[in-house]
Amino acid sequence: MASYQYVYVMKGLSKTYPGGKQVLAGITLSFLPGAKIAIIGPNGAGKSTLMKIMAGLDTEFAGEAWAAEGVRVGYLPQEPQLDPAKDVRGNVMDGVADKQAILDRYNQLAANWSDEIADEMAALQDQIDAQGLWELDNHIEIAMDALRCPPPEADVTALSGGERRRVALCRLLLEKPDILLLDEPTNHLDAESVAWLEKHLQDYQGTVILVTHDRYFLDNVVGWVLELDRGRGIPFEGNYSAWLEAKQKRLAQEERGEESRQKAIARELEWIRANPKARQAKSKARIRAFDELVKRQNERIQGRAQILIQPPERLGDLVIEVAHLSKGYGERLLIDDLSFSLPPGGIVGVIGPNGAGKTTLFRMITGAEKPDAG
Repeated sequence: MASYQYVYVMKGLSKTYPGGKQVLAGITLSFLPGAKIAIIGPNGAGKSTLMKIMAGLDTEFAGEAWAAEGVRVGYLPQEPQLDPAKDVRGNVMDGVADKQAILDRYNQLAANWSDEIADEMAALQDQIDAQGLWELDNHIEIAMDALRCPPPEADVTALSGGERRRVALCRLLLEKPDILLLDEPTNHLDAESVAWLEKHLQDYQGTVILVTHDRYFLDNVVGWVLELDRGRGIPFEGNYSAWLEAKQKRLAQEERGEESRQKAIARELEWIRANPKARQAKSKARIRAFDELVKRQNERIQGRAQILIQPPERLGDLVIEVAHLSKGYGERLLIDDLSFSLPPGGIVGVIGPNGAGKTTLFRMITGAEKPDAG
C-alpha cells in the first residue's frame, strides 16, 4: 500500500514566459492516488506547460511542485523520442526493462542451478509470481497489437509521426508509472485502438492526467476536470459533460456579475468626472474602489470569437465522383476498384484502421497524389 496521501502537490505554482506572458498564476492543488483527471483550457492556457512541470522537464517556475517520495512519473509528449539504435520492439521493451531483467536473472540462475542460489531463485520467483511476469511477452504482444504498432523489427527512424507516437505510448503503458501524463493520447489512433486505450485507462491502477480534445474519450475515462482559466487552476469532480453543465452555469453567473460591474463603473466614472475635488483625501477610498472595479473588469473571461465565412458560389448537383479507383504501394493494395459520388451538402465519415488508406484517399481527392487506376 502507498504511504502517501497525495501523489503530487503544487503550492503557489506560477509560470511566466519571457516577455511577461503568465500562463499559470499561484496554483495550489493536491492530486489523489488513482484519480483520472482531464486538464482543460483554451489554446495557450498552459496545459502542456503544466504537464511538463509535473514530468520534471520544465523547472523554470515560481512556487513549489513535487511528486510524493517514491512516485514514478511517466510522460507522453506530443512529439515523443525513440531510441534510433533499437527497432520497434526494442523501444517497447525499454518500458519493461526492469521486469525483463528479473526474468533474465531467473533464467540465468535456472541454467546454472546449485544449492547456493536457491534462496535468490526463490526470491525471484516470488517477484515473478506477484507481478505476473510469466505472461510478460503476451502482455507486450497484446498492447502492440491493440495500438496498431508497426512490425516489431521495423526501423524507428523510418516511422511516421503517428507510428512513433503509438510506439512511445505502448512503451509508457507497459512501464506502468504511478502518474501517467498523456498529451493528446488519442492522436493517430483508429477507433478500435481508442476503445482499447479507453478501457485500459479505466482499469489503470495509477493516477492518469491527460489533455485531449476527444470529449467522448474524456466522458468515459476521467472522474475529475482541472480547468485552466486565466492562470488559475479550477478543479471539478465529475466527467466532461458534468463539468460542461457546471461551466455554463458559472459563465451565466459571471455574465450577471459583469453586467452589474459595468453599471457600477459607469456610476463611479460619472461621479469622478462630476467632482473636481474627487481626488482629495476624503474621497480616496472611493477612488480605490473604482480602480478595483476596473481591475476586475480587465480580468473578465474572454468572449467567444466568431469566424465569418463567406458563402461560396452554389455547387452543381455533383461535387465529387470517384470511379473504379485503385491505389497501392508495392505489393500492398490499399484501395481496390472504389466507386462513389458525393452530392452538395453531403457529410461522409471515413473510418478504418491505421494504414487502411484514409489519408491516401484524401490526398487523391485533392490531387496531391495520383491513383494507380481510375
